[in-house]
Amino acid sequence: MASAAAASGGDQLMIGDMSLQTLSDGNLVLPQGFLFPEQSPEQLMPILTRHGVAQDPMEPPLNVTLMRQGDRVVLFDAGSGPAFQASAGQLPAALEAAGVSPEDVTHVVFTHCHPDHLWGVLDDFDDPLFANAEHFIGQQEWDFWFDPSTIDTIGEARATMAAGALRRMEILEDQITRFRDGEEILPGVAARATYGHTPGHMSFELRSGSESVMVLGDAIGNSHVSFERPDWHVGSDQDAAMAAAARMSLLDQLAHEQTRVIGYHLPEGGLGQVARKGDGYRFIPL
Repeated sequence: MASAAAASGGDQLMIGDMSLQTLSDGNLVLPQGFLFPEQSPEQLMPILTRHGVAQDPMEPPLNVTLMRQGDRVVLFDAGSGPAFQASAGQLPAALEAAGVSPEDVTHVVFTHCHPDHLWGVLDDFDDPLFANAEHFIGQQEWDFWFDPSTIDTIGEARATMAAGALRRMEILEDQITRFRDGEEILPGVAARATYGHTPGHMSFELRSGSESVMVLGDAIGNSHVSFERPDWHVGSDQDAAMAAAARMSLLDQLAHEQTRVIGYHLPEGGLGQVARKGDGYRFIPL
């Protein structure tokens, strides 16, 4: 059985009647050149060295957010499952350590349909892992990945993820509720468009009174380069220019409003705050 420590990458956080906890799905293993294809070593290495992540390949963490609110047990994203990378797919063990069975989950809310966020939604038999849950996804994200022509137009490097997304969307179709930017999909949970990483990427503002937390997904995908130089393009973003614009706007808002955040690929469980640092920003773990 997984240890209790394996369940959480960070401390629990209360927002009104919402209990928030991050669960580790493991980590990815990605070449620096994939994440930062436009930057020279002279540009990149000082930032990575300052943050102690200069190794190549890089190993970004995977933080799935668990929210408990009354009789609701909500997951924001579903992890990678067993078929993506060997270092990932640990969400089932983390759920067990947190005292949650897949049958307990009432809602699964997707930020977007990349493999490390979506592929964990099916079990080893290709049945929905969270069989009792209602699943939510943004209409624009759904339209893009559910379109059969996407696999032929997205580019060879992304064709496998397009095929994987479509297959899972087809299996889940009857369990999925679609929503649009600005909608309150659950009490205190509002969708916030952060397009660019994918065509319909959504973040989620969790609010109770004057308290709030932003579940970022991959709108801000790392705690180093994208904080110090949010204008730099990131290779994992499908529309890098749009993603950079969304990132700069979001960081400015989060720092100004002192909103707490949960980032899918941010360190120490992803819970923290954004602060200004010179012309850029820094991530402060809680």
